Amino acid sequence: MPQTVLITGASSGIGRATARLFARRGAVLVLLARGREALEETAAEVRAEGAADVVVCPADVLDEDALRTAVEGTVQRFGSLDVVVHAAQVVAYGRIEEVPREVFERVVDTALHGTANLARVVLPQFRRQGEGHLVVVSSLLASVATPLMGSYISAKWGQLGLIRVLQQETRDVPGIHVSAVAPGGVNTPIYSQAGSYIGLKGRPPIPIYSPERVARSVVARLDRPRRLVQSGFANPVVILGFRLFPAVYDALVGPLLRVFALADDQRTPPTEGNVFESRPAGNAEKGRWHGIP
Repeated sequence: MPQTVLITGASSGIGRATARLFARRGAVLVLLARGREALEETAAEVRAEGAADVVVCPADVLDEDALRTAVEGTVQRFGSLDVVVHAAQVVAYGRIEEVPREVFERVVDTALHGTANLARVVLPQFRRQGEGHLVVVSSLLASVATPLMGSYISAKWGQLGLIRVLQQETRDVPGIHVSAVAPGGVNTPIYSQAGSYIGLKGRPPIPIYSPERVARSVVARLDRPRRLVQSGFANPVVILGFRLFPAVYDALVGPLLRVFALADDQRTPPTEGNVFESRPAGNAEKGRWHGIP
């Protein structure tokens, strides 16, 4: 029997790359994101890659009822739900006092409440089955901090805390696994799709990895569940510097971010980007940079 896999954020970036990788394994795929247009593009790609079946479910992770409908429909149609990959996220750049409150809160809500909503509808099904894998795409920025990304860092620190709680609360069912994968800079469109209040769009900091590389780490968690896996060879070094040498880290991180994580050739007026709604034209598996495969 093929695995049944539900993926949020499946219309772009890491979610889309993960869907393609599962398709090559012959999985049944249930694809979730806010916009149908880009989801249908992903669906066409994964059918061509060999997916056993594909279902498109336009839904926002902040809509718990929509998530419940998707999970219940998946179980009714395919008999079980084996794997859930949570890759949905939005970003906004700007100092804390510059980012509008509603934008800040939406970025945090998407990570924190979106993860909680998904857990509330997925884990009861896993308990009924006695097994299941939930893999959440976290971030290096769940373990360190940088200026100009306060909403995203608040979101990811909170999300990682929630993941650890979910790991503790599912210990009573040995067949349930909750894993987190934390990439560094990845060549996806999330940076150019982000909200920005600094006059520039973002870019992935070096070293830049391909979304396929992170997708391989996500899929690997099925055989090797882990509390948290850093997907990037530079991540442990950055985390070590943040923890052991905070004064040096704080002095360097701002200038380094401006040089290596902002796109000087992409000026922009203040914009909320795709924080509140899907921008189909900007969705794709890869961004415009080169990523380490």
